[in-house]
Amino acid sequence: MMNSTEMTGDRLAGGFSVAEADLRVLRDRLSRRADREGLLELAYRVVDSPVGRLLVIAGDHGVVRVAFEREGFPAVLSAVAERVSPRLLHAPWKLDAVAREFDEYFAGRRRQFETPVDFVLSSGFRLSVQRELPAIGYGRTISYRDLAGRLENPRAVRAVGTACATNPLPVIVPCHRVVRSDGALGGYLGGLDAKTTLLELEREAA
Repeated sequence: MMNSTEMTGDRLAGGFSVAEADLRVLRDRLSRRADREGLLELAYRVVDSPVGRLLVIAGDHGVVRVAFEREGFPAVLSAVAERVSPRLLHAPWKLDAVAREFDEYFAGRRRQFETPVDFVLSSGFRLSVQRELPAIGYGRTISYRDLAGRLENPRAVRAVGTACATNPLPVIVPCHRVVRSDGALGGYLGGLDAKTTLLELEREAA
């Protein structure tokens, strides 16, 4: 159900040009009808933020994926459609609540996301790491080594780093709060500039 027209938004099948406003109306009608008929399993929207545009995908059990623009939104949508469900449509109205939480977080008015999350894209030790990340306090950081210790697996420092690097729910599940033991930032899916911005935002608002 997801296709490239939903991302580019300038042509329909047959090559007919469509105004963006008209296309938004058509998308909205399609997603609402699919929802009424029980055909919409995953909805997505794009939200603006100080770290660039974020793609948010959610299903009945919560947010499944948050992606930075550098990851390539069409590629992320295709991957989620393949791994979770092809019944994926642009339906921003279904994600109004989480969009508000993002706005509040980036404005410094929210310290913890309350929207449900769905770790369907994670498993094993990575899932254990990612479930522990929300326990790191707002405005605080922890080292990869200390996080491995929390999970009673002190030798798994590299595996903790991999779990953070593959976190499918950045920002909501705060892998940006995990840094190297020497204080260096370490890697981040959204880039080091994004990680720096998130940490500075939290320090200033804490």
